[in-house]
Amino acid sequence: MDAEEGTQQPQLVLAHKLFLLTHADVNDLDKVRLREEVLESVVSNDMVPLYETLVANGVLTVDQNVLDAMRAKIADELKKLDEKIADAEENLGESEVREAHLAKSLFYIRIGDKEKALEQLKVTEGKTVAVGQKMDLVFYTLQMGFFDLDFDLISKSIDKAKKLFEEGGDWERKNRLKVYEGLFCMSTRNFKKAADLFLDSISTFTTYEIFPYDTFIFYTVLTSIITLDRVSLKQKVVDAPEILTVIGKIPYLSEFMNSLYECQYKSFFSAFAGLTEHIKLDRYLQPHFRYFMREVRIVVYSQFLESYKSVTIEAMAKAFGVSEDFIDLELSRFIAAGKLHCKIDKVAGVLETNRPDAKNALYQATIKQGDFLLNRIQKLSRVIDL
Repeated sequence: MDAEEGTQQPQLVLAHKLFLLTHADVNDLDKVRLREEVLESVVSNDMVPLYETLVANGVLTVDQNVLDAMRAKIADELKKLDEKIADAEENLGESEVREAHLAKSLFYIRIGDKEKALEQLKVTEGKTVAVGQKMDLVFYTLQMGFFDLDFDLISKSIDKAKKLFEEGGDWERKNRLKVYEGLFCMSTRNFKKAADLFLDSISTFTTYEIFPYDTFIFYTVLTSIITLDRVSLKQKVVDAPEILTVIGKIPYLSEFMNSLYECQYKSFFSAFAGLTEHIKLDRYLQPHFRYFMREVRIVVYSQFLESYKSVTIEAMAKAFGVSEDFIDLELSRFIAAGKLHCKIDKVAGVLETNRPDAKNALYQATIKQGDFLLNRIQKLSRVIDL
């Protein structure tokens, strides 16, 4: 998936390559190429901390000459940056002092020294007045968080950004924050909120530094399919012009989305099988691979069963292009887990749906809560009487 415009942050490109380098499903030939690309990126950016970590983990082989050369470059560059800061503080204005400190922050980010980068960003923030510039510092912090998936740092940075927006801030940065927060929600399995944030950002997307636009559409469609109802999916995703212009470039995604909406279940399962490889090789989605696979199947089975009061297992298996035993096993698991509202008549070979009555469920919940409230009042009255 290539970016059409804008440039993805090099450290995040490197993070994806590191993920693939340790992935069991990537073949050895590709890993040789990835190892060379990782080494080139690490050395060209003088990323000594990462180099030492990769050597310790057996991903790279240590070359002392290369390591010494990187350390010498870092020492030389830091000396120049400190001189610029000193010169700015003595001879120039506050704006130039801030820029000098920011340059040092960005240097620490480039070489992958997270602790020193965070410290220097705090110093830079102390020299910053404008809310927009403070927001940019938060975005740098978020990018570092996504590099090593430090969810605690990401969460705190998002909260900080929201507080800054209470003081002001432009819409462009607010829209960018939605994408960052959406990626955080998706990475922490909050797919519903992720889908809402991504859909809000479709027409205003400018966050090319974390991923290209077609990757953004990929995430938007996947999170929407398992969280939106059929009507909302049609309005916000299936018919969305921004999605339609890009979806054809992403293998299997168009067939996956349209076959679900058009109830072409054989085609859906075929496209779904093709998409699984993309999901497994995505560093943000891979930890949730099994969960996502399960949720997608629940959505498609629920949609099929919605049309029937009862249906034979044979008919359902034929619709999905799978065996009766497979459908029987699949549905048994989901019914037992309370994910599908139907029951299997094994003797007759029939599935009978028993959709929950929403009004009755609400009535029962109200009665239960009312009983609980009355019990609390009675206990309180006894205390008062005493």
